[in-house]
Amino acid sequence: MSDTVSPLAPQSFPQLPPLAGVALGALAAGLRYQGRNDLFVAELAEGTSVAGVFTRSLCPSAPVDWCKQLLDSGTRTARAVVCNAGNANAFTGSAGETSVQVTVETLADQLGVLPEEIFVASTGVIGEPMPDDLLRSSLPALAGSVGAASPEAWAASADAIRTTDTFAKGAGMACRIDGAAVQICGIAKGSGMIAPNMATMLGYIATDATMPSDVLQTLLTTATDHSFNAITVDSDTSTNDSVFLIATGRANTPMIT
Repeated sequence: MSDTVSPLAPQSFPQLPPLAGVALGALAAGLRYQGRNDLFVAELAEGTSVAGVFTRSLCPSAPVDWCKQLLDSGTRTARAVVCNAGNANAFTGSAGETSVQVTVETLADQLGVLPEEIFVASTGVIGEPMPDDLLRSSLPALAGSVGAASPEAWAASADAIRTTDTFAKGAGMACRIDGAAVQICGIAKGSGMIAPNMATMLGYIATDATMPSDVLQTLLTTATDHSFNAITVDSDTSTNDSVFLIATGRANTPMIT
């Protein structure tokens, strides 16, 4: 990761507001980087709907395979999303699958949820096995770091998923649905290996509106086709591209169908 900051970087990370039903945690585990956060988790309220869009690479990473299997099997809710930076867990064969299981089983035990309710992403160097022992020993501390989704926590989370990015990326907005205030917040990472199918790198978008997963999936797919999938930086499609859209339903809006 370069110390040089892009001239396109904003003056500061945006002040993203707390979002009901989302709690955030970040940790410096030393999986590759030293002295900086490289693990991120969002703990989600029970009943949180989820949708995902992923790379169309024929060689997806183990985390992408896991998440696609969850959605394909009919999983429509999530209790956590977790990401590590520094190791892509791609081209790692059965060892990569084991690393995903270590992640979801250890974190599920710490958060008191099911492994099948945890969505996983990784980013970083391709072709290196994950340090599973370090990962296993770090996840309890990551779970222990979870707290309110404050502006500082959003900034720390966006920083924790960086690899070659020279600055953390986030955005947020507020609106009203039938008079109820609704928040939308998102963080993303990526600066290279960006080409359509999908060009997003990694993205996490959350709202406290009430929407079922099929509506979220339609919205996410449509938005991705007109944004991330319309972007090319170096004409390379990554093995790990993933974007998640979640809706906690804690804003008490009518169900959007």
